[in-house]
Amino acid sequence: GTLAATVMPQWRVSAHIEGNIVVFETIWEGLWMDCVSQMGIRLQCKFYDSLLALPPPLEAFRALMCIAVVLSIISFLMAIVGVKYTHRSKEDPQGISVFILAAGVAFLLTGILVLIPVSWTGGSIIHDFYDPKVPVPLKRELGAALYVGWVSTALLITAGAMYCSF
Repeated sequence: GTLAATVMPQWRVSAHIEGNIVVFETIWEGLWMDCVSQMGIRLQCKFYDSLLALPPPLEAFRALMCIAVVLSIISFLMAIVGVKYTHRSKEDPQGISVFILAAGVAFLLTGILVLIPVSWTGGSIIHDFYDPKVPVPLKRELGAALYVGWVSTALLITAGAMYCSF
């Protein structure tokens, strides 16, 4: 879920407001690229041109999500080692708990790292949507990547709490 939310371009999706039924273009904005879908038939995506031209929050969100992807892989591997070690060695419960506790803490930290950019982006989208100063063509809606990120956060925090309780 963390990797999917990171690479999906649907973080911000163009809003259909003011009774505009016929919409020819849908705009998706992600961490890595912008995409334009024309009438659901043609999809054009373009990676951002320059790293230096990105707004600072987007750079921070990219970094947090990349760290979260790496940390989720590490925590998953630690959990596998902890569970396999549990089945092989019953006489050393201290060694078992170290791996499982480390996996739980890593899962919790990963969940927090995913939650920050996803919720921050969601909050800014909602704020801009209801702000009368923002022009209608610039208003965006919550994209599918945000929902994937929130579900991923819930699963990571649940897994972390379960491993820490063991």
